[in-house]
Amino acid sequence: MMNGIAGSEDFTRNVYISIFITPSVAKGGKISVLVPMASHVNHHERSTQIMISEHGLADLGAKTPRERAKLIIDTCVHPMCKDLLRDYVEHSQRVSFAQQTPHDLKQALAWHVRLQETGSMHPDLQQPTSKNTEKAAKKLDQTATTKQ
Repeated sequence: MMNGIAGSEDFTRNVYISIFITPSVAKGGKISVLVPMASHVNHHERSTQIMISEHGLADLGAKTPRERAKLIIDTCVHPMCKDLLRDYVEHSQRVSFAQQTPHDLKQALAWHVRLQETGSMHPDLQQPTSKNTEKAAKKLDQTATTKQ
């Protein structure tokens, strides 16, 4: 569901069927839109019944979190990221204490760290960040620190 500022949570909880449409990747494949964990989530896992990307449609209704993960990976994730996400799911099921929705925070957030450090979430597309990027990041950090 595409929406403006606020209100989408109320809409998805009260609509007959909610559909989320997204590309599978962004920035020329450097960013996977479908990741193990995001830093900010607007919608509860049960708020979306249908997920669509350019690779397919996943009907998520009446599925467990594990079934949802498998279905999304199989039908909506970009082919170059499928194996990475499958590996993550298998790994998290082995090491996580929580088995309803297993996660390994270090590995889940490593996707975002890898993007920040190399410019790509995918290990095969990594390029070292330029000195200009590093300078810009330091400047943003300093600006944020002074405003607090």
